[in-house]
Amino acid sequence: MPHKRSGSPYWWASYTERGKRVRRSTGTTDIAEAKALESQWRAQAHREQHWDVKAPRTFEEVMVEYLRGSSHLRSIETLKMQVGILRGFFGGREVGGITGQDIKAYIRHRREVGRANATINRELAALSSAINYCNREWEWGLPNPVKGRLLREPHHRERYLTRAEVGRLITEARKLRSGDLLGDFIELAVHTGCRRGELLGLEWSRVTLERGRETITLNARHTKSGKPRQVPMNSTAVGAIRRRAAWRAECAPESPWVFTRPGGGQVKSLRNGFERAAGKAGLDDLRIHDLRHTAASWLVTDGVPLEVVKELLGHSSITMTERYAHLAPHRVREAVNRLSHNLVTSDNQVRRLKGARR
Repeated sequence: MPHKRSGSPYWWASYTERGKRVRRSTGTTDIAEAKALESQWRAQAHREQHWDVKAPRTFEEVMVEYLRGSSHLRSIETLKMQVGILRGFFGGREVGGITGQDIKAYIRHRREVGRANATINRELAALSSAINYCNREWEWGLPNPVKGRLLREPHHRERYLTRAEVGRLITEARKLRSGDLLGDFIELAVHTGCRRGELLGLEWSRVTLERGRETITLNARHTKSGKPRQVPMNSTAVGAIRRRAAWRAECAPESPWVFTRPGGGQVKSLRNGFERAAGKAGLDDLRIHDLRHTAASWLVTDGVPLEVVKELLGHSSITMTERYAHLAPHRVREAVNRLSHNLVTSDNQVRRLKGARR
């Protein structure tokens, strides 16, 4: 008989599978539906145990279990988006019937709509992780058609914009529907180096606009590395934030989000608008994440030490920041000149010592 758990609105099922007690959320508040699901799961468990018959598992069933088990992850919203994309191709299919040819067909489909190898790999990795999760947690014994079929990616993707290119991008963005929001997002991204998720998930409670202390606060749960950081804002970034504040005061005064829709809801994606603006600005092969690369390239080119860039961008290690080192060849020249200076100084010291002994 389904039962309720403290803190959960859903009915939970309890049954025995392969000698182990299984307690599982039905994902429904309807008692009749919960009873039907529990009966179905009990029957499946009985067939598997006594007849060694593996129950067919649909794409939706696998993904529901995986998303429930992944709800604690910081990347859950990205994961949901990837699952939605996968469902458009694999929805309604039995996962056990998905073949390597189906994976190749998915890759062709995504390439036809202009997605890069890295993007396709992340989507397929979500499918693979879901299958592995269900095999590990529920012993479903599903084959994994993704294994060995991920695409080759460039070692490092380097796409930086000049200040003139950013200007064109923002100009085209502001011409679109909701373009002021997109334009402000772009300005804030290139002038803070924040990730897409860090900005779209930014609440007003973590924005400080006190003169001389203008900052964005990112707590551990908001960052990819799990490390908190304070992001200072220059005058351009502050201008974008103030425009968002003025818009919010007029259109969504109760919304906690910096980037919000007229009804107060959080903006979850800007991809479509961004791609249209990039196309109109003549900027091919541009992703939102390249705005972060652009911020890093501007900092390094202007002579900011790599250690400082690492702290500003929240890189987990200096190795990630060193990919931008080639943008500052003057630092290498300065280092070589310093070696020469040190050599001359040492020679002079030796000569002075010899003179003193005489």
